Amino acid sequence: MINWFFHHRFYIARRMTQTLILLAYFGSNYFGWNTIVGNLSTALVFGTIPLSDPFSTLQMFFAGAVITVDIMMGVGVVVFFYSVIGGRFFCSWVCPINIVTETATWVRNILPFNTVDVCSPLPQSTRTWMIIISFVLSYIFSLAAYEMINPIGIAHRGIIFGFGMGWVLLLAIFLFDLFSQEYAWCGHICPVGKFNALLGKYSLIKVVHDKDKCVNSLECFKACPEVQILNMVGHKSATITGSSCLKCARCIEVCETGAFEFSVVGITKQLRDDK
Repeated sequence: MINWFFHHRFYIARRMTQTLILLAYFGSNYFGWNTIVGNLSTALVFGTIPLSDPFSTLQMFFAGAVITVDIMMGVGVVVFFYSVIGGRFFCSWVCPINIVTETATWVRNILPFNTVDVCSPLPQSTRTWMIIISFVLSYIFSLAAYEMINPIGIAHRGIIFGFGMGWVLLLAIFLFDLFSQEYAWCGHICPVGKFNALLGKYSLIKVVHDKDKCVNSLECFKACPEVQILNMVGHKSATITGSSCLKCARCIEVCETGAFEFSVVGITKQLRDDK
């Protein structure tokens, strides 16, 4: 049992973090707590610290909205946080959709069709095009286009205020990940993750691979939702510099020899390892 907890320590920590954040929002709405007020697009922490999602804010800008000083300050706080920890930290430690997609992957891996993709793999560029389309539609229709269908916001509002028909979209994402390909939504479609990844490309906290400890078990490839970032495994000791890294720490948990670990890595070393 202790061994199981050790090999799932980051998974448990992520689920606890996601739950506590949703609980804080829930308490603010129903019990008047002052912990964090707002939503995952814009919020106020302890009545003092503003938080604003950069991607949502840019959509508002293209839609012609006036971006106020407090929103800009909130964007600055979030960008600073992403520059230290990494933009996709949000995806694995905060985003409620992560729970949906990882559950779909877990179910997929215990079913007999776990190695079958019923559609051609979506290119990584799909998320980039989603960002561009979101900005263009925001400009054309004068509203934050992607936020109208953003499943992150739908899940967040559903948990706090009640789902209504929002559960249909979440079920669709679950089934899409279950029957199409692993991590199809988060890894190939969601523009929020891609945009945050660009912001946190050279974040200071990185996962580092030690070749001398690697025994080529390839368990990390089975666990990682973004396997393209593991190109150095078994070849050289290096920092995982791929911006797509979620900081989910699954590679750390499944590696029996400790070939992966979190570390603070300067930008100079990241640029060198990125070559």
